Amino acid sequence: MNEEQKLDNPVWYSLTEHHKKLAMVYNNSHFYNPNYCAFGAFNEIPDDGEDLVAYAKLVPSFFIFGEKPSVPASLKLKDELLCLQMIVRHKIVITYTDEIVKLEESHREALLGLVKIVYPEYFKSKTADLGNYHGIFKDNQLVAITGERMQMDAFTEVSAVITHPEHTGKGYAKQLVAYTVNAIFEQNKTPFLHVAKTNIGAVKLYEKLGFITRIKMSIWQITKEN
Repeated sequence: MNEEQKLDNPVWYSLTEHHKKLAMVYNNSHFYNPNYCAFGAFNEIPDDGEDLVAYAKLVPSFFIFGEKPSVPASLKLKDELLCLQMIVRHKIVITYTDEIVKLEESHREALLGLVKIVYPEYFKSKTADLGNYHGIFKDNQLVAITGERMQMDAFTEVSAVITHPEHTGKGYAKQLVAYTVNAIFEQNKTPFLHVAKTNIGAVKLYEKLGFITRIKMSIWQITKEN
């Protein structure tokens, strides 16, 4: 297997490489510690779903990346989000017109507040500890962020590309994604990301910045059956 093939199963390889200390292992499945993100994956599809049942005891819902999981009767396959997995192979040349601030622990309340408005389901209390996060402030208000989430030895995922609804259309996301991408290249890693196929505006932005679609990938949301 070459390194790029690991992107076919990004949760699995993140949890066997850079984020190994955050892995919860159930037989053939690996899950993130749910304080960081409720993601799971498997190398081979489990037949009985026991791994999913065990992890479901810790969280109200969680997400499996990749092939459709076999879900036992006690759980419910709530939704499938079809994503494009995109990758960029060169640094992005850009002029920064706004100050970009590295977000520290002192910014955590503002970060979580912005996420709660725009992007609550995928973000947990320690998601921002998975990598570096940067933001743009206006009048002392955090109005846009971008960060790093899944990480392998050779790849880092660009994630949480969020702009406050009252501050969109000002180029903040473009600058933050470029800044994050270039910082990942400085670590001698290759940036990638996942974006909903239906999010046409975001896809076009990423394409303008040099991202190309590598594969389509499903993200399956699993919940407890009522």
